[in-house]
Amino acid sequence: GPILTVLLLGMFYNSSGADYGAFYSYQVSDSAQAAQEFANNLPKYTGEVASTLLPIVVVFVVFNLLTRRFRNRHLVRTCAGYVYAFLGLSLFLTGVNIGFMPTGLYLGEQLAGVEPRWTVVLIAMLIGFFVVRAEPSVQVLNRQVEEITNGAVSRNTMKTALSIGIAVSAGLSMIRVLTGISIYWFLIPGYVFSLILTFFVPKLFTGIAFDSGGVASGPMATTFMLPMTEGVCLALGGNILTDAFGLVAMVAMTPLITIQIFGLVYKRRSERIRAVQRIADAMEDDIIEYLDCEEVVG
Repeated sequence: GPILTVLLLGMFYNSSGADYGAFYSYQVSDSAQAAQEFANNLPKYTGEVASTLLPIVVVFVVFNLLTRRFRNRHLVRTCAGYVYAFLGLSLFLTGVNIGFMPTGLYLGEQLAGVEPRWTVVLIAMLIGFFVVRAEPSVQVLNRQVEEITNGAVSRNTMKTALSIGIAVSAGLSMIRVLTGISIYWFLIPGYVFSLILTFFVPKLFTGIAFDSGGVASGPMATTFMLPMTEGVCLALGGNILTDAFGLVAMVAMTPLITIQIFGLVYKRRSERIRAVQRIADAMEDDIIEYLDCEEVVG
């Protein structure tokens, strides 16, 4: 949905004057100065969260006044949920904008000076491999998949598949920054290949794969990995709009491939187990028939 709407916007938006401005990275020398930056910016993001949640709260209040569906305990729990959401989003947005994004940008600028240049790709892959494990939505999805499949698709299997996928996407993003290759050469073959795989893997893995692509491109990818890529591109003098942006799209694409490849491996193993089981059952039947014949002869 968002991809289509943004592409439609591009058809009507005059981008001839579009450009990017200089990034502002907070310069702090100690923890006290960092805490001061958080304190100064917390009211700004608190106000943004309040204005975002206010329409939802108003709709809830009006709905409850008209229907009286929520009372006593349910009303208290719902109000507590709004308070937790307000506090959590306020702290999260403040931490993202004051901590994560400037840190990712600074780290990318420093990585751009590493020699030989191709080692940046390996470092980005290593970071991507571990960053996805910190995604809250990934943790929730892995637990749900393990519970629904009764352990057939374990949490560790999902973690490994997603980590490999995000590592590949981070490496491809750095290759784009270093070489200037168009994102079309990565996205079109990748999505075509993932769609072809859907005809060969179990349907269970197809649904899991597409959901994994959505949850992997969460706050960690957007607030840390994307600024890091932008920092590398900025330090190398590249075009951020054409060379750095698009990382989140590849983060959403690679799990579609890795999860479905794991699905193919799972399918092959299941077929082997069933084949061995059929052979064992046939041998057991032959043994039983032989023993029955021996008893008759005896």
